[in-house]
Amino acid sequence: MRNALGLLLATVVAALAITGVWYYVSKPSAAKAAAQSAAAKPSEPAPPPARVAAKASSKDDVETTGTVSTRAAAAAGPAPVQPKSTCANPDALGISRTVMVDTTGGPGFGLDHFKQFDFLADHEVVLTFDDGPWPVNTPAVLKALADECTTGIFFTIGKHATYHPEILRQVLAAGHVVGVHTWSHANLNGKKMTDETAKEELEKGFSAVKFALGTNPAPFFRFPQLQHRPSAVAYLGSRNVAMFSCDVDSFDFRSKDADQVVNTVMTGLDKKGKGIILMHDFQKNTALALPTLLRRLKAGGYKVVAMKPKGTLDTLPEYDAMIGQDPKLPTTMTNARPISSVIQTISQ
Repeated sequence: MRNALGLLLATVVAALAITGVWYYVSKPSAAKAAAQSAAAKPSEPAPPPARVAAKASSKDDVETTGTVSTRAAAAAGPAPVQPKSTCANPDALGISRTVMVDTTGGPGFGLDHFKQFDFLADHEVVLTFDDGPWPVNTPAVLKALADECTTGIFFTIGKHATYHPEILRQVLAAGHVVGVHTWSHANLNGKKMTDETAKEELEKGFSAVKFALGTNPAPFFRFPQLQHRPSAVAYLGSRNVAMFSCDVDSFDFRSKDADQVVNTVMTGLDKKGKGIILMHDFQKNTALALPTLLRRLKAGGYKVVAMKPKGTLDTLPEYDAMIGQDPKLPTTMTNARPISSVIQTISQ
């Protein structure tokens, strides 16, 4: 019995000794493991760049740029629209204001024939050009307007549009308004003119300009020779086309030189104080006179008003078909293929 008790006591003492040794050996390892665990733990994420930028901005009013993820950039919305380029000429005549014209019912403008809508203030003018497009002269007019960062309305003859569609597209691309001046510049108030023939002159003109531009023309019209056929006036009203007369006629078609064009316009303006100016981009003397005339307008305190239509003119399909099938038209007008598909340089 005594021997058994001694053996039990020895076993307990041995177990305590072993436990003490294990504790002593394992304590540094646990500390080391804790240190390794702390090292492996991820650090707190840095605030996103946008938040940092906002914080800096609110404190110092300094804009800070950071990298933004693609997803964040998409969430921020589309990029802002770039502003239009400004005029390169600091002394340009420019455009003082732009008006939008609701052509419903066919309003008339130009006090020589239409008195109702006198919308121009003192020393305001509208620049208009008839009879184009025409080689050399129309491009020269476009350059003069571009140099002075200003604009005009071009009343186009349908036939001329079919002859030189590329020039007419330049007019539109430059930001000018393209109206219509009949198909063949016929006097719609002539003795032999019937209502049906007058309608054809109007509608073929509209369709020819559309054909040349590849898009609808403006619902702006000027009668050749300012001869306003009453039935045609009523018809244009039913088509919601605005009609233009003038206040100052340049008479450039009978001017002997560019100086006479300038003097005629300025004399008329000095007398009336404002107005719609009638010129012709078909005329060489107008093309030569325009740079000087625009500078004279600026020096005289005149300001250009741009007139824009609220909508466009829908042409009539039957007259569109007449234009496309007319055998007298240049081949370029009956072949809609782009020039790059017709002519290619294969060696140079």
